[in-house]
Amino acid sequence: IKKRQQDVVRFLEANRIGFEEVDITMSEEKRQWMYKNIPEERQPAQGNPLPPQIFNDDQYCGDYDCFFEAKESNTVFSFLGLKPSLASKVNIAITDLYDSSCDLQLEFTLREAERSTCSC
Repeated sequence: IKKRQQDVVRFLEANRIGFEEVDITMSEEKRQWMYKNIPEERQPAQGNPLPPQIFNDDQYCGDYDCFFEAKESNTVFSFLGLKPSLASKVNIAITDLYDSSCDLQLEFTLREAERSTCSC
């Protein structure tokens, strides 16, 4: 999971997409928000969704597999609901680097009014 986190973070940094880390292990409210805002069809059969889970504000974009597919097909900005030239932020929930039982949310909020619909 650490490798997946680093992959997403490197992409965001390389493309100058701002983000703010929020540790959801310290906030049950934020953790529940993340779980609640993942569409039912994207929920695992058992347990909670594994990070990273990616959001653009309240809009769910997808998980790491969706991000990776978008990266491979050069459609990540569309996946994130962004236009390539916009300076923006997105939400990502990821597992803590040191303890796989902890969750960490990288929180990003879109700065520009225009955005596309993200879909996985």
